[in-house]
Amino acid sequence: MSTHLVGGGRDQDLHRAVYGRFWDEAAEVASGRGGTVPEVGVVVVHEADDDGRDDLAWFEAALAASGSVRCRPLPVAEGDRLELAALAGVDGLLVAGGLTPAYAAALQAAAPGVRALVAGGAPYLGFSAGAAVAPGRALVGGYRLAGRLVTAEDNGEECDELTVVDGLGLTDLAVDVHAASWGTVTRLVAAAAAGLVAGGVAVDEGTVLVLGADRPPRVGGAGRVWWVEPAREGAVRVRLQDAAG
Repeated sequence: MSTHLVGGGRDQDLHRAVYGRFWDEAAEVASGRGGTVPEVGVVVVHEADDDGRDDLAWFEAALAASGSVRCRPLPVAEGDRLELAALAGVDGLLVAGGLTPAYAAALQAAAPGVRALVAGGAPYLGFSAGAAVAPGRALVGGYRLAGRLVTAEDNGEECDELTVVDGLGLTDLAVDVHAASWGTVTRLVAAAAAGLVAGGVAVDEGTVLVLGADRPPRVGGAGRVWWVEPAREGAVRVRLQDAAG
C-alpha cells in the first residue's frame, strides 16, 4: 500500500481530495479481511493538559467524508512511547500533527512495527508532524544552519539548529510541511545543500503526496509539492509538482 504525506491545513472542503485515497486503501484492506468498515489507528502525541480528543474527532470527520470508518484512538503523552501492540489489526495508520520532535521520540520504538504494517498492505497517512517523521532520516525542526537563519524562528519546533533524527523508515525522502504557508522550503533546501538529508519534498497545506512502490508519486488537494534534489556539491535543484487533475 501507500504512504500519504499531508502538508497540514484544516480546510474541511478538501477532506475527500486529501484523505479519500487513504480511506479507499484502508477499506480495501478491511474488505480483504472480510470487514465492511475500515479501522484506522490514529496516533496523537499530546501535551499533559490535552488528551488529544479534539484532534481525534477532527481526523475521524476527515476520513468519514469518504465513507464509514472506525477510528482507534492511540493517544501518546509527550515523553511517552507508542506501544507496538496498539497497532495490531488496524487497516490503516494515521499519525497526526503537533510538535515534530515529540512525535519522532514517541514513535521511534514502534518504527519496525509501522514498517511491517505498511509492508503487509496497510496504508500510512502522516499529517504535518506525522509526515515529517515518515522518512528514515527525519528533519524534525530547527531554523538555523551553522548559526545562519534558514527559515522563520517560529518554524523551529523548539530546536535552534536544523535537527535530523531517525524516523519511521517509510521513505528515503526527507519531508517538510506547511511549505508555501510557512516558508519551510528554504529549510529543506538548506538541509539538502549541506548534505544533512539526501533531498526530499516540502508539501503545501491542504495537499497530499502519495508514494507507492508500483506507481509514480501523485499529488492531490489544493497545493503543490516542492521537490528538492541534489544537483552538485552545495547546490540543489527545485521542481514543483501540482495536484493531479
